[in-house]
Amino acid sequence: MSRAPLSPRSEYRCWTQVSTRWHDNDVYGHVNNAVYYGWFDTAVNEFLIENDLLDFAGNDLIGLVVESGCRYAAPLAFPQTIEIGLRIGKIGTSSVTYQLGAYAKGSEGAAAECRFTHVYVDRETRRPAPLPPVWRAILNELI
Repeated sequence: MSRAPLSPRSEYRCWTQVSTRWHDNDVYGHVNNAVYYGWFDTAVNEFLIENDLLDFAGNDLIGLVVESGCRYAAPLAFPQTIEIGLRIGKIGTSSVTYQLGAYAKGSEGAAAECRFTHVYVDRETRRPAPLPPVWRAILNELI
């Protein structure tokens, strides 16, 4: 069974770095699959904070993950610096699909790629709410 290749670096629009930690490794000597989700979630939220779209205490909108998935292609381990690429796959009325790739620093091939779909809801009612124009403008830069 052949798998589609993971996305190349050139397809990502925004980058951040994380460092592996000793306890990220599992009994098999590589980073446990659950750790990747933490990295990817951090990269999305870091982007939102840096672009003044996310304020934990003051936002009327909050993002809820409604779908996620990850494909793995190569192991990562402690100690390594990991480069996380971010792009937007789709923007809906109240939803955003974030796509991310994890690369060992300097590596051309992705070790893993992930997608998160967030539905943005009103903080009080928890009902879907339309993305404001300023959000759309900033997010469109990553398509």
